[in-house]
Amino acid sequence: MHYDTVIIGGGAGGLELAAQLGRKLGRAEGRERILLADRSSFHIWKPTLHEVAAGTLDPQQEGLSYTFLARRNHFSFVLGDLVELDPTAHELSLGEIRDETGTVLVPRRTIGFDRLVLALGSGSNSFGTPGFEHAYVLEQASDAQRFHVRLLNAFLRCAFAPGQSLRIAIVGAGATGVELSAELIEAHSELTDTLRADQRFELEITLVEAADRILGGLPERIAAQAQRALEQKGVRVLTGTKVLAIDAGGLSTSAGELRTDLTVWAAGIKAADANREFGLETNRLNQFVVDRRLATSAAGIYAIGDCAACPWRDGKPVPARAQAAHQQAAWLAQALIDGENGRPAREAFVYRDFGSLVSLGDNEGVGNLMGGLSGRNFFVEGLIAKWMYMSLHLMHHRVILGLGKTAVLALARLLQHRVSGRVKLH
Repeated sequence: MHYDTVIIGGGAGGLELAAQLGRKLGRAEGRERILLADRSSFHIWKPTLHEVAAGTLDPQQEGLSYTFLARRNHFSFVLGDLVELDPTAHELSLGEIRDETGTVLVPRRTIGFDRLVLALGSGSNSFGTPGFEHAYVLEQASDAQRFHVRLLNAFLRCAFAPGQSLRIAIVGAGATGVELSAELIEAHSELTDTLRADQRFELEITLVEAADRILGGLPERIAAQAQRALEQKGVRVLTGTKVLAIDAGGLSTSAGELRTDLTVWAAGIKAADANREFGLETNRLNQFVVDRRLATSAAGIYAIGDCAACPWRDGKPVPARAQAAHQQAAWLAQALIDGENGRPAREAFVYRDFGSLVSLGDNEGVGNLMGGLSGRNFFVEGLIAKWMYMSLHLMHHRVILGLGKTAVLALARLLQHRVSGRVKLH
């Protein structure tokens, strides 16, 4: 098989790029031009994984089939994981697919390309912490679903053990850790409303952060507001506390031992070690080093999103955020379309930071908006911030589904919550 453009990774950036290129360049008769490959068969917007973990978002309802999206946006999709890349020959290999018994369902495949875009995302950075395998991570939908099953089992156990509380530690107080803390409180609150008085139990959440404050990449005002909101909800926040080791029963920290029933690791990101084996320049976090045109060290190969180290300002790379992947996908799509149509090359990619929004549970949020028409920065909180946070998800869906279908999807989810409740308990 040979394609004009192959995109590896169907996250926010990779899928948006495939959709935009497919609509513009994917209609050629007699040959397939755009291919998207991903290890999963359905797409979940990564910033919502904390909701999947807590059970406040149903991945079976939320997930969008790549096959459906490919048909709608005129690109091809194949299930598989990148295992080998030859940058010189412009060939790559996708690994074989096996079932739960180890039987090979799909053999290893070799694909040729004219252009390749790597949108492989990132994983968790363990920082070499002993016992890291005892913690849950939220790298993909399957991770969030695995944690949710354990959470439901823990809820059930505590409901039939009078006087017992459920202890959860979340390591890392970035956006994921903060949002997961708030979402777990919401899930527990809805659950206890369904239980008899003698079945109700306490949920003890401890948020552990090595830095001197939470949300280190955001303005101090936002961090302070978020911490106050979390503490009002009953979350214990430990800053300036480094995790030294993890075991099945809890954490060993610089502030002492912390016993837990469940531990979630959300303390940093790092691209896959396998990225170093693909013949491209990488940095210490295994990200592909790209220039301001998102090109890697090999001709015809690009990288976007969390797996790419793109220069920004003050010697720092573009931050690993969904808005960065969105902007890079839009820029690269137009650059490739312009090149296909013989138009002059675009100006180099420039990342614009539009601010950050953090969800703090149902109808509550906090954030800042950068710039704007007046050039001023704005602080937002409460219901307005929550609505704006939700609008980011809808904007992503608008790119891949269109305005009409996004509106229908949003209405369907609202009605579903009204009928079946907000928390998934199955």
